[in-house]
Amino acid sequence: MIYEEIADHLRRGIPVVVVSVVEKHGESPVDVGKKMVVTPDGAFGTVGGGALEYEARELAKTMFNSRGSFTRTYLLDEGRVHDDTETLPMACGGKVTLFFEYIGPREYVYVFGAGHVGQALVKVLKTMSYHVTVIDERDAVAAEFEGADHVFVAPFADFIRDHGLKEDSFVIVCTPSHKHDYNVLHAVIEQGISLKYIGMLCSPKKLAEYLDKTKSELATDVNLKQFYAPVGLDLGGGSPAEIAVSIAAEMQLVSYQKTDLRHMRERNHDPYRYWED
Repeated sequence: MIYEEIADHLRRGIPVVVVSVVEKHGESPVDVGKKMVVTPDGAFGTVGGGALEYEARELAKTMFNSRGSFTRTYLLDEGRVHDDTETLPMACGGKVTLFFEYIGPREYVYVFGAGHVGQALVKVLKTMSYHVTVIDERDAVAAEFEGADHVFVAPFADFIRDHGLKEDSFVIVCTPSHKHDYNVLHAVIEQGISLKYIGMLCSPKKLAEYLDKTKSELATDVNLKQFYAPVGLDLGGGSPAEIAVSIAAEMQLVSYQKTDLRHMRERNHDPYRYWED
């Protein structure tokens, strides 16, 4: 049953943190193998109750931002203290090790525009751990879209006002009209949504026009630190598939907080140096 619940949450795009008892020594209120699943809204299952379960649940809640996996060992004896073990006020006297595992998307992505670039991008992103929502107001185009976790038929900017966007998510703006592009960006700024990345498919000329319009209509102190336009890395190529690869590469760069874009061989060694005199 617990695995069915996990699968149901993941199908709905809801991440979970699974806390498993992987080791115990001495007396404890739970056996190895027991699990508790923590969701953004609650928890089910158990790792023993009391201070142990409370501590595990609170720690698991922090992982929806940090993600990843790790183990943590707890001494269940308020009368003793070990430097390498967290002590909890429980009378059992044993020691329990829990494994915390984040399961869910690495990032949440909203793609505004279900055209050729949007379709090509989603094909790339869904080979990795991205949860993708696509928005387009064109019924026929949206109906043919494949691969996304969710596809919404709605006016672009209205979607943001009606449904909102997850904090620290990724947004790609590639609508069929520069007017719609601007409206999407305007809605994000207007609502003060904090994003990890917002990229816009545009030319340098259109970007300059957008920035001028933003300055005159919105504010002079708009934070564009996470704004990437023209979107993508300069990898070469102009087909939808090639553009999609350049956008996905830039998103990976941001997601993993990389600041030095280099060839992998330059990070380690240059193989040609072995042939140098």
